[in-house]
Amino acid sequence: MGAFLDKPKTEKHNAHGEGNGLRYGLSSMQGWRVEMEDAHTAVLGLPTPGMTDWSFFAVYDGHAGSRVANYCSKHLLEHIITASLGPGCSHGSQVVSDGSSSDPPAPLPPAAEAVKSGIRTGFLRIDEHMRSFSDLRNGMDRSGSTAVGVLLSPEHFFFVNCGDSRAVLCRNSQVCFSTLDHKPCNPRERERIQNAGGSVMIQRVNGSLAVSRALGDYDYKCVDGKGPTEQLVSPEPEVVVMVRAPEQDQFVILACDGIWDVMSNEELCEFVKSRLEVCDDLERVCNEVVDTCLHKGSRDNMSIVLVCLPNAPKVSEEAVRKEAELNKYLETRVEEMLSRPGEEGIPDLVTVMRNLSTDSGMPALPSGGGLASKRTVIEAVYNRLSPYKEEDGSGADLECRW
Repeated sequence: MGAFLDKPKTEKHNAHGEGNGLRYGLSSMQGWRVEMEDAHTAVLGLPTPGMTDWSFFAVYDGHAGSRVANYCSKHLLEHIITASLGPGCSHGSQVVSDGSSSDPPAPLPPAAEAVKSGIRTGFLRIDEHMRSFSDLRNGMDRSGSTAVGVLLSPEHFFFVNCGDSRAVLCRNSQVCFSTLDHKPCNPRERERIQNAGGSVMIQRVNGSLAVSRALGDYDYKCVDGKGPTEQLVSPEPEVVVMVRAPEQDQFVILACDGIWDVMSNEELCEFVKSRLEVCDDLERVCNEVVDTCLHKGSRDNMSIVLVCLPNAPKVSEEAVRKEAELNKYLETRVEEMLSRPGEEGIPDLVTVMRNLSTDSGMPALPSGGGLASKRTVIEAVYNRLSPYKEEDGSGADLECRW
């Protein structure tokens, strides 16, 4: 199947943590792709004096290999910190001490503008540093990666984006902010590409690369006379600083395009909100997002990091009750369909899903997820009762076959 497998790899990588007033969970799945090229970073408390109450999360969507994504997941943060706090930064000499200890005073965290500048510099520095790797320099490895992240201080969000992965902030149960995807068709991106002697064909850089900004991708960064941010593909991130609103901010989602290809900003935020009202296990919530996107038809690697703030939705008894009622209804309906075969015999899972999709008596489905978010529940009942088992457990093509 070319760049795709015969059936998806549905094993997940999970992690979670808590600190600095935050809770996070993450999930990633290879899916239909022949290789897992995504990577991520999750750091609660930066390893820098004066910044232990800061945190950093990021998702990297690699392409043409995983080398760049994996390296950035391990080292991008240190490049940002060095650029923000290194020698020559005017804020680096500021210190704070209460006079009660003989230890050297800790440096103050940098001002917001210094952090914003440091993030940009950190991206440019790591991109130039990776260019020196022999396999990337000689073209044996042509990989690149998007990067989307959020750096949280006690007062600010620093949203960072380079490529077409995306971050969204949910505030007061609404999408308050979203990063903008860097696509070759965007007028600003197209202008830079054309000024560097390239073209945009079939919505791709030179008809090939689907993103206009990325780390790595050095085949697109070799135009003489042009600086690093003027190349066909730029490593420069867009950085947006937002003041935190503790009483209103609920959660931040970082995800690669394998998620966003099948769910809008609003759908995903609604779905996550609905899941947080029935479950406080953030890994499980992220797993449900990944499974739902697979069932909605995503063919790409899928990665999501969910960062819950103190005002995130809490488990509701009413929501839990309604969820249980919905699951019971689905179980009963599947049992009915399998216990009363029609003229064509016992229905297959596709037919069961199609029948359920037109069921007017069904209780309300999870907002944003729809019936696809219940496919795992339905499949479990079907496999328990039917002689016809669903072999791969993917259901990724069911949506278009109902």
